[in-house]
Amino acid sequence: MSNPTSPPATTTQTGTPVASDAHSLTVGADGATVLHDRYLVEKLAQFNRERIPERIVHAKGGGAFGRFEATHDVSAYTRAAVFQPGAESETLLRFSSVAGEQGSPDTWRDVRGYSLKFYTTEGNYDIVGNNTPVFFIRDAIKFPDFIHSQKRLPGSGLRDADMQWDFWTLSPESSHQVTYLMGDRGMPKSWREMQGYGSHTYQWINAAGEKSWVKYHFRSQQGDLHLDAATAEAIAGADADFYRRDLHEAIERGEFPKWDLFVQVMPYEHAKSYRFNPFDLTKVWPHADYPLMPVGTLTLDRNPQNFFAEIEQAAFSPANTVPGIAISPDKMLMARVFSYPDAQRYRVGTNYAQLPVNAPHAASVHNSSQDGAARHRFNAPTAPVYAPNSFGGPVADPALAAEGGWEADGALVRSASTLRADDSDFGQAGTLYRDVFSAEAKMRFLETLSGQANAITIDDIRERFFQYWTNVDAGLGAALREAYAAGVIADAPEEPEAAEDDEAA
Repeated sequence: MSNPTSPPATTTQTGTPVASDAHSLTVGADGATVLHDRYLVEKLAQFNRERIPERIVHAKGGGAFGRFEATHDVSAYTRAAVFQPGAESETLLRFSSVAGEQGSPDTWRDVRGYSLKFYTTEGNYDIVGNNTPVFFIRDAIKFPDFIHSQKRLPGSGLRDADMQWDFWTLSPESSHQVTYLMGDRGMPKSWREMQGYGSHTYQWINAAGEKSWVKYHFRSQQGDLHLDAATAEAIAGADADFYRRDLHEAIERGEFPKWDLFVQVMPYEHAKSYRFNPFDLTKVWPHADYPLMPVGTLTLDRNPQNFFAEIEQAAFSPANTVPGIAISPDKMLMARVFSYPDAQRYRVGTNYAQLPVNAPHAASVHNSSQDGAARHRFNAPTAPVYAPNSFGGPVADPALAAEGGWEADGALVRSASTLRADDSDFGQAGTLYRDVFSAEAKMRFLETLSGQANAITIDDIRERFFQYWTNVDAGLGAALREAYAAGVIADAPEEPEAAEDDEAA
């Protein structure tokens, strides 16, 4: 910290100089403290309110600022300024853990969040994803139940294997993501050394109005590296902030982490007849059908100057799209468009989008929004506060907005999506295990699952656990039963040479 020769005078929040930072105002040196010591009252009241509610999920995290450079031409698919060749945009990337609280260790087994904000010339664009290309569920009505099952019992306040596996085994669509979670990807070596995904399917619209479906893949130039369970456990006890420290110190050293952005592009009409629902968040698109196309490079090169102001108050949402990018009929995504901004209004405040970290950095704001707690920015007093108006206020422009959309025609129902030829809940999880995991990864996977089986205390749930993994792969299920019966870790079944990636299988 700097030590100026003439430090500034301490003041109240309203700028008034104060007499002391060490002594309250009292009736005599040993008498009662008086309530009208306004600096004492202000200081304590502010301290009592220093914390905002932590995120319900993704509470523990960290992040950094950087830049994205579009290095390849994808203008045939999107008119979004951020992805035009040569465009550069300021970015903010926040990493996180899903289930743990603020003080939880970074190296607990968990899915990691990968939330990216582009400060583009057309407004802020957010991609809110994870280090896996899929998720546990495909319908958001189950999301609160899923998170409750991963948190803590209301009585003991402890996390509970019975509760977790009860939910997972009653939700077979979870098998693909749980296979990722219980495999090596559940233990990244660092935030820098893991992949990032938009996970959902999004829509791109080009300058001619033609629409395509896309998936985002951020591939780490540092590699996709992992910790073994024993090392992760040791780090959890020694340094709960291991990932956060690693990212901060790497950037301070000038070792700026980078990710290459690729997209898979599906022609708009293909989605109507593809062999499985391409908007199902529990599925990946095989690379053989839709290969990766390079877009650009993301670099993190600046640590936050104030962690609370710039990371804890950062607000991300898939509702934040820009012209040329829209959402898709993904049921989880459509619900998140509501849920994320609603959570930010509760957690940070009504006008959270006016905070410097959340406000547009390269675009201006024009609308008739007004008032609300912590209002900071406001229009000129002559500006109209309604639309339409006759006084020169902002006017909506559908051509400029370049909104997307899709066809839908049906009765209102509560139903799963219509099944297609390859809409199996366990199929892609089995492919991931058999064709992507190496022999060593399968051994670690079997060891992890055997530990999970031992943690389950209810026989019926344990039996469903064994059947769940038998549905993923019969050999795996048999090996798990054998290991549990013997009380030892069995050998993993022999499998073919591993592929590079589940999405390529």
